Amino acid sequence: MKPNLFQQFFKSEKAGGLILILCTLVSLILANSPLGKEYAHFWHIPASLRIGGLTIPFRIEEWINDGLMTIFFLLVGLEIEREIYIGELSAFKNAILPAVAAIGGMLVPAAIHFLFNHGKPEQAGIGIPMATDIAFSLGVLSLLGSRVPQTLKIFLTALAIIDDLGAVIIIAIFYTQSFSGFFLFLALALFAILILLNRLRVFSLWIYLPAGIILWYFLYRSGVHPTLSGILLAFAIPFRKNMENQPSARLQHALHTPVNFFIIPLFALANTAIHLAPGWHREMGSANSLGITLGLLLGKPLGIAGFSLLAVSVGLASLPKDMNRANLLGTGLLAGIGFTMSIFISNLAFSTNPQEIQNSKVAVLLASLCAAVTGWFLLRRSLDKTVNHLPV
Repeated sequence: MKPNLFQQFFKSEKAGGLILILCTLVSLILANSPLGKEYAHFWHIPASLRIGGLTIPFRIEEWINDGLMTIFFLLVGLEIEREIYIGELSAFKNAILPAVAAIGGMLVPAAIHFLFNHGKPEQAGIGIPMATDIAFSLGVLSLLGSRVPQTLKIFLTALAIIDDLGAVIIIAIFYTQSFSGFFLFLALALFAILILLNRLRVFSLWIYLPAGIILWYFLYRSGVHPTLSGILLAFAIPFRKNMENQPSARLQHALHTPVNFFIIPLFALANTAIHLAPGWHREMGSANSLGITLGLLLGKPLGIAGFSLLAVSVGLASLPKDMNRANLLGTGLLAGIGFTMSIFISNLAFSTNPQEIQNSKVAVLLASLCAAVTGWFLLRRSLDKTVNHLPV
């Protein structure tokens, strides 16, 4: 079951990544066309939801970012859960290298952003360059074809999953707005009940999924970002080793297609509707933009490669036989494609400053593009050399 699950995950993510690139290009073209104002306005149309006496005053963009993205986080949580139980993170010797790499890939970019923005309001953007976009990075990696060894695919996937977990923790701790202890208590109590049902071997998704909607509402009212309910729900849904037709696996299979081919592309369309006004490039020299750009483009590969090689040198981990320093650095560059998670955190970090959100998004896009291109070229060169030096 394990190889089939990974192959399905990889194929789904790489296809979704290529569609993500296309949607981003379409959105940027529309935003800077004569239809730009109407296109940007569409995402801000009010779409409030009233249930009884309760009203959720969201716009279309907010339903995507706070509603549909919860399903994205649910899939991320299910993938993390699977990797912990039966995947590459289930064995310490396999998990330690991508775990150390992910830690380096978060700490070094954060340090670079902090260096530029310490003591300024823009310091709130410290989490932006810490993220990796799984779909986008695997999509670029897939362009290298069959020359990419399986161990490298697994390494990047595990690294990105651990990175996503780190991003979720950062969102929970640092990007909570107004706070209600009462609703947080209700959310945690409901989560505890779901965990209890899990232990009592209650496997029906028709219990967990409606409860997940209530959990989302409680977190929304608590001030904690409601998308985190997706992660909590994922770990509440039962997962058992060697169990056929288990609910966690069924749900994961069911979510791959709508998340990668509908939710993430829709997120890209809504969040890259960026009108590039004359002189926009001058903002790329601001402290926040430099922190994001250098964090993703330099901090990611240096943190990932540096921490990995340090772990290998002290004997904590070992480098897989078909990976070397060059493709480790190239993989670190691909991890510098922040995109989805970086844009998501940009919205949270500067929720009261639309101009800074836009500047951050542009920096993320430019850095992600440069990371994708340089990572692809470096990996292609290093992998071609590996193939050419194989014994005949």
